Amino acid sequence: MIIGRFAPSPSGALHFGSLVAALGSWLSAKSQGGRWWVRMEDIDPPREQAGAAATILRQLQAFGLRWDGEVLYQSRRSARYDAVLMQLKQRGLLYGCDCSRRELQAAETPSDRGRCVKNCRSRHLPLTDGNAWRLLAGAEPLPFNDAVFGPCRFAETEQDDVVLKRRDGLYGYQLAVVVDDIDQGITEIVRGADLLEATPRQLYLWRLLGATPPRFAHLPLVVQGDGRKLSKQNDAPAIAESAALTLLREALAVLGQPIPACNTISALLAAALADWQLERVPKGPIVRP
Repeated sequence: MIIGRFAPSPSGALHFGSLVAALGSWLSAKSQGGRWWVRMEDIDPPREQAGAAATILRQLQAFGLRWDGEVLYQSRRSARYDAVLMQLKQRGLLYGCDCSRRELQAAETPSDRGRCVKNCRSRHLPLTDGNAWRLLAGAEPLPFNDAVFGPCRFAETEQDDVVLKRRDGLYGYQLAVVVDDIDQGITEIVRGADLLEATPRQLYLWRLLGATPPRFAHLPLVVQGDGRKLSKQNDAPAIAESAALTLLREALAVLGQPIPACNTISALLAAALADWQLERVPKGPIVRP
């Protein structure tokens, strides 16, 4: 069975770009008779907004995007993440890194930001609180085939030693997302193209944990007129539940799908499911004034 998912961060309400990602993943899973999970990626408390998780769930319901089963909250899965970290530690795949946030962000190019700058691999720092826990990247190339972008390879980032546990003790995104996808039996990941370059790193971790990777499909980013993507960091406005029908039509247009002539949300989604073809989805980005 096909199992897809939508995994928002509760750092604010859903915006239009989030709606495109949610709608695309929902249509892909449901058009194949599959299930669609919702997961709250709430492992970064400093970035979270009080009440945002409840708002996101209400928005999804208002737009007719019903999920299957119970919502999974990453904040309740610390024991599972710790168990995987211990497994990787025992295999000698982790090392300590004491690079500060300022040092990590000082790189001249965006692709270098977040990379270890002190050659911590060879310093043999302890895996203790106060040091980040980095995963030793493999040496083999990690190409993959994306259902929208086709054959992909990001040689400049695929050998990154990603942080699986931060210096402040919080779990890294790459650890939590892969472990959750494995545990939930996810068979396809349909998400925004801003995560395309993260895919090789995640595939490497899938391989280390002995799991079969899902199919990936990265949807076009929605950007503002100045080229910046719609995001919570860029103060993208929340989608209005009162305009759900109009916004769903706009999201279908971004995804390259026919726009059904329907006057209710349920009828529009039913028609969109019947017409859905992933092959129509453009690479983007798509400008939204």
